[in-house]
Amino acid sequence: MDQSSLSGGFADPPHQSADAFRAVMQAMARPGTLHALGGAMPPAPLSVAAGTAIMTLCDPDTGVYLAGSCDTPAIRDWITFHTGAPRVSADRATFVVGPWDALDLDALPIGTPEYPDRSATVIVEMPALKAVGATLRGPGIKDCAALNLPDPGPFQRNAALFPLGLDFLFTSGTQIAALPRSTKVS
Repeated sequence: MDQSSLSGGFADPPHQSADAFRAVMQAMARPGTLHALGGAMPPAPLSVAAGTAIMTLCDPDTGVYLAGSCDTPAIRDWITFHTGAPRVSADRATFVVGPWDALDLDALPIGTPEYPDRSATVIVEMPALKAVGATLRGPGIKDCAALNLPDPGPFQRNAALFPLGLDFLFTSGTQIAALPRSTKVS
């Protein structure tokens, strides 16, 4: 394990993890809204927001699958050291992290009718987050919201699976936005 894997965690864990958890929950409760998320300093190319979300949500019971450019020894060691989360295959993942073009959504767990919560949360690393583009409607959205989704089609198909499906967190720099499976995309 590289020594750099031991750094980059929360300087004030109780307060930073509480602030980060609140930001993630606000993003999930209000789909399409942008929120600041910081505190962790993960290895590149993982964004501050993605690293902070991982440190906040992952633990030894939540398997993580790293896709594409996010699957590096430094990131694997950093997640293991700071969260204890095991690396797993895509079909067993609780959390999936990677850029959009490296994600195979069909390989991820979407839950079962008996246990819809046994699905993956996908952290999509984006070049930028903007409140423009696809139109979002559903719980937590007054009329409609907008978010620059990479491709609306997969999110439309995902919403049609409700109550099964994937939940998405989009991260870029120190920003996060969310798209729960209950959100309709057009």
